[in-house]
Amino acid sequence: MSRELIQATRELSKNVDALHFAEPTAYVYNPLEYAWKAHEIYLEKWGSGQKKVIFLGMNPGPWGMAQVGVPFGEVSMVRDWLGIQCDIGKPEPEHPKRPIEGFSCKRSEVSGRRFWGMFKEQFGTADQFFANHFVLNYCPLVFMEEGGRNRTPDKLSAEERKPLDEACDQYLKRALEILSPEILVGVGAYAEKCLLRNATKGKVMRILHPSPASPVANREWPGAAVRSLEEAGVW
Repeated sequence: MSRELIQATRELSKNVDALHFAEPTAYVYNPLEYAWKAHEIYLEKWGSGQKKVIFLGMNPGPWGMAQVGVPFGEVSMVRDWLGIQCDIGKPEPEHPKRPIEGFSCKRSEVSGRRFWGMFKEQFGTADQFFANHFVLNYCPLVFMEEGGRNRTPDKLSAEERKPLDEACDQYLKRALEILSPEILVGVGAYAEKCLLRNATKGKVMRILHPSPASPVANREWPGAAVRSLEEAGVW
């Protein structure tokens, strides 16, 4: 089954690579290209079998998946808990203020540390978590302005979002067919909308995004997320 997911992901990477984005987007990174080896390991290692619960993120963070090719990919969590480490390539062109350093990156992706940290606290081992759960991103691209500021997909123009959404919707539908989850969890409102638009079966819900840009998430994100999942009967 992981081979089907790998094929679908390769098609997504090819489709989004063909798209073009105008100012203020100045740089676009596709970690499914330069960090493909790490992402393929992630899919091969953890993407096999039917999953009861799917968590969906929006797109890679500059210090997370952009660096190591794994959704919400905080370096230490990917290396030490998910057991993934390999050489990472470089995007072309590369923003001088946002270099890709792979597993040598010293910056911590706060969202990823909180996200995977919650699962580590709840399940102990990655084997226990991935037995019934999996994590996907809707959009694989990282968007940056000339000055280095990160741009999320919801900030793109409608003209730019349309073909991007078409490619990502196609992938998400296929991934859900392959994994056949019962419960689909959007990490934040944007991801929840993507699930509602594409899911043909299963229960769709949302948890608060762990971004440090959210004052609520900064107060006590893991507790709030766990409560939402328990109240919905996920855990």
